[in-house]
Amino acid sequence: MAEITASMVKELREATGLGMMECKKALVETGGDAKAAEELLRIKSGAKASKAASRVTAEGVIGSYLSADSKTGAVAEVNCETDFVAKNDDFMAFAKNVAETVAKNDPADIDALLGMKLVNGVGTAEEDRKALVMKLGENLTVRRFERYATTTGKLATYLHGNKIGVMVNYTGGDDTMGKDLAMHIAASKPKSVDASGVNPEDIATERRIAIEKAREGGKPEAMLEKIAEGTVQKFLREVTLLGQVFVKAEDGKQT
Repeated sequence: MAEITASMVKELREATGLGMMECKKALVETGGDAKAAEELLRIKSGAKASKAASRVTAEGVIGSYLSADSKTGAVAEVNCETDFVAKNDDFMAFAKNVAETVAKNDPADIDALLGMKLVNGVGTAEEDRKALVMKLGENLTVRRFERYATTTGKLATYLHGNKIGVMVNYTGGDDTMGKDLAMHIAASKPKSVDASGVNPEDIATERRIAIEKAREGGKPEAMLEKIAEGTVQKFLREVTLLGQVFVKAEDGKQT
């Protein structure tokens, strides 16, 4: 039998929000298969699917840059050791400068970025990083970045508490609409624009769980597929941009 470690239990707890003993029991029943254990817990207890906020930093900030013509932009995640440093003006300025350097120079990877002259900085990104480490007394790392460029439409960006960063490419509408769209994405975290972009495996998983939950609830076999289809459609509305209720909708219904 596979060894069930404390870290495995911890990860499953974070994914499901359920208790330690429930998670450990599920891992034992599934032979240590984390994905199967999560499915089992969702069937048994109705636990929601795990939600990963991919742009959220542990300690640190997201820096962003958008060109004046809204055609080129970038977001960059820069980490530090404490929340205190994450709120430091020099640290936040460094993150913003890193994002601008990415947008203007299109580095291939982190190493290439660190070797470039930092926009608005003194030396290279690495040299300025080391200088800031000396000044603030904490280790600082540039963890990841994404650069965006468009020849059609415009880009819009939104930062939520400097912890979540969104950049979206849109056509039509004005700058306010673009920012509202980016804000909605930051708040609601859609997996894709519409149903065509959702992973078929995720849809199959939702369908399978719905069928098993309905079956355990005593529903007739003839109704299982219909119930599952309703569940899948609800899932798709929740995880697709065009299906979600707009975060600023006054009636709570407008998508």
